[in-house]
Amino acid sequence: QVQLVESGGGLVQPGGSLRLSCAASGSIFSTNVMGWYRQAPGKQRELVATITSGTTTNYADAVKGRSTISRDNAKNTAYLQMNSLKPEDTAVYYCNLVVYYRGKTEYWGQGTQVTVSS
Repeated sequence: QVQLVESGGGLVQPGGSLRLSCAASGSIFSTNVMGWYRQAPGKQRELVATITSGTTTNYADAVKGRSTISRDNAKNTAYLQMNSLKPEDTAVYYCNLVVYYRGKTEYWGQGTQVTVSS
């Protein structure tokens, strides 16, 4: 069974920075994609960024240039560094893991709140 534990959310002023962490445990196979999604009140969940086990990255246009996704494969942990935060970045941020082993299996974390406000 796979578990994803997120940390690092909180309240930050506009223009500030946060780093989110997502630690994965359980049956995590070498071929996988880790990512971050977010959901603001009244809106659908949307992609923020993903990173493959080979460290290929993909970013949503809304965060490109302000955010960096990275991972430590030895620790099965993904990170999202967010800079120049804006009020519209306020959302619950969810960690996502897609494992490719005998098919495709997707897992979600419980979410961590990020609030950007003065």
